[in-house]
Amino acid sequence: MRRLILTALISTLIVYGQQKKIVAVNASPALVEQLQSASPGARIVPVPREKMMDEIGDADAYIGEITSNEVHAAKNLKWVQVMSAGVERVLFPADGTSALRDSDIILTNNKIVQGPEIADHALAMLLMLSRNLYILYKNDQQQIWNPRSFHGIELRGKTAVVIGVGGIGTQIALRANAFGMKVIGVDREDKPFVPFVEKFVKPDQLDEVLPQADVVFISVPDTPQSRKMMGANQFALMKKNSYFIAVSRGKIYDMGGLVKALDEKRLAGAGVDVTDPEPLPKDHPLWKFENAIITPHIAGRSDQDAGRMVGTIQENIRRFVAGKPLIHVVDKKKGY
Repeated sequence: MRRLILTALISTLIVYGQQKKIVAVNASPALVEQLQSASPGARIVPVPREKMMDEIGDADAYIGEITSNEVHAAKNLKWVQVMSAGVERVLFPADGTSALRDSDIILTNNKIVQGPEIADHALAMLLMLSRNLYILYKNDQQQIWNPRSFHGIELRGKTAVVIGVGGIGTQIALRANAFGMKVIGVDREDKPFVPFVEKFVKPDQLDEVLPQADVVFISVPDTPQSRKMMGANQFALMKKNSYFIAVSRGKIYDMGGLVKALDEKRLAGAGVDVTDPEPLPKDHPLWKFENAIITPHIAGRSDQDAGRMVGTIQENIRRFVAGKPLIHVVDKKKGY
């Protein structure tokens, strides 16, 4: 009996020693259980942020937004998984330094998985503006029946410029095309043939296509190259009575330029789920515009997105333990 117990104990210790230690920042018990179920070869260790330096030294992987100090303290780290699609806070922090960016550690994210939700939200904002629903809803709240307050715009035949045709932008383009819109994509990368995008141009050609746009959707990741790519000059180039929709990050467009375009009545309306600063202060001038639809950075939320996000991480845990290539690997120099 003692021999059997000893053998089982030794086997347990061997397995335990072979497990990959994966630390997860501020992970809930439910999330830990989901992640642990991915592979017996992983040991998920939930760690409060303030205790991370005590656990990071021998960790094989890290789930969450890692700091440069934690990267320096990690002696065995090979993989970092962030929960979101955006990785600007770990690669391009405010102080300009990122130990992760300059390391050999693999970074993965949750790009693509929130594309359907964010694209739905972007089109919902456009429909709310183009169908004048923001006025009609206000009437509803006051129990006013006033069909004369309605001024609808037909989307069929209009032109949509989609800036950033990645996991989110592709879904936006698909939906815009389904409404009968002509879609022009703007992207740094060479794209294969996409039947629902009429043509692609590079970012240095943005100014050429903006005057053609009845609506501009911007969904690029936040990188040093993309910040303020929709500047004051770009808003000035937009067609009279066009729409602007922003659903990825607030720093990629110039807030002052947007406010000016609305104030001068160049734009028929704007929908922004992301702002800079964020949260948007109560006294910010954007709040005063009736035709500015503002939501609090929730476009990616739905009844399905959390499951897909956890599913991506579970798949990467299985692959990491098995020594297979990970999915959704980020090019740390490009930032996406």
